[in-house]
Amino acid sequence: MNTPKFHMVEGVPTPTGPFCHAAEIDGWIFLTGQTPLDPYDSTAPIPEGIEAQTHLVFQHLKSVLTGLNLDFGNVVRVGVYLTNLDEDFALFNQVYKIYFPAERLPARTCVGVSNLVRGPRVEVDCVARRPSL
Repeated sequence: MNTPKFHMVEGVPTPTGPFCHAAEIDGWIFLTGQTPLDPYDSTAPIPEGIEAQTHLVFQHLKSVLTGLNLDFGNVVRVGVYLTNLDEDFALFNQVYKIYFPAERLPARTCVGVSNLVRGPRVEVDCVARRPSL
């Protein structure tokens, strides 16, 4: 087994706790959950609505993947956390489908949670795999 690498990527919000943007070992990349925070102003308001928040979350995930020379095609698993599961699930899925084509959907878990740090409606994490060399 190789030594793990811990990545921080420019242009992504600073983690809200003591953790990195992604950890990598043996070609597996575990991306920290992203929320719709402004990457340059931690005091900026969170966008209104689940659609706007979901797009911003996926922009952050894309920035982390791009910073590691990967893209959404490398993602094999997604974890979704919604503070209002009943109201937001369908709208979240409409946005989600933009980032993952129907023939390349990763495994996924979606759970309702009571709260997220700083009060957004959505957080998404994922696991990616580097292509074999």
